[in-house]
Amino acid sequence: MHLFSRKVGEGQPFVVLHGVFGSSDNLFTVCKKIAESGFEVHILDARNHGQSPRNEVFNYEVMAADLNAYLHENNIQNPIIMGHSMGGKTVMTFAQTYTNFSKLIIVDIAPRFYPTHHDHILAGLAAIDLSKITSRKDAEDIFSNYVSDFGEKQFILKNLYRTEESGFDWRINIPVISREIYQIGGEIVLDKKVEKPTLLIRGSDSSYVTDADFEDFKSSFVNAELLTIEGANHWVHATKPIEFVEAILEFSA
Repeated sequence: MHLFSRKVGEGQPFVVLHGVFGSSDNLFTVCKKIAESGFEVHILDARNHGQSPRNEVFNYEVMAADLNAYLHENNIQNPIIMGHSMGGKTVMTFAQTYTNFSKLIIVDIAPRFYPTHHDHILAGLAAIDLSKITSRKDAEDIFSNYVSDFGEKQFILKNLYRTEESGFDWRINIPVISREIYQIGGEIVLDKKVEKPTLLIRGSDSSYVTDADFEDFKSSFVNAELLTIEGANHWVHATKPIEFVEAILEFSA
């Protein structure tokens, strides 16, 4: 599969993977800041997200293979690879099979199982009949009955776009994501020692990564460091972008 990507900057290769329901757009602002420090940043759209192809197969093994194929196709050698949430689990899976990387950055996710907590989002998406809405506001009004948080609502609805025929469509493959969401929250089996430098970033206001999670993580990623960014939630890059970029640049130097 040929993944869509956005590229910014020149220098050492740095590859970035987003979370579920996201796209390369979500991380572009912080990636521009990273690129200013001498990095060629590749921000990928995962399969079934953004402008990358849709496919019925959707799991971490194929997403790791997609990443490997992208590196091969673009002749990228020993990049720093960063993944947020679903992207972080993709990076963990990648590192269990492939060795073409220099450092890893995992953002606010552990390899453990996470109970499904996206039911309200999926219900809201299912309630929007694209054949009946005439404006983005129509979709937002319907979605607001299911998702009340403003930031979460805007994040999801960024996937809605107007087609050339003046209708609307989604940049995410809702049926496949809905079907596989339990698997996306599933545990990543780490049975290989990874010795290359790894940074696990978590937000102090997020419950995704506990101290115990880090100890489990470090049993496989043996040269891992844990960094907590104060005042950040699960979307660390959005809530504390300056501190987030500073942490990445310090680790990547």
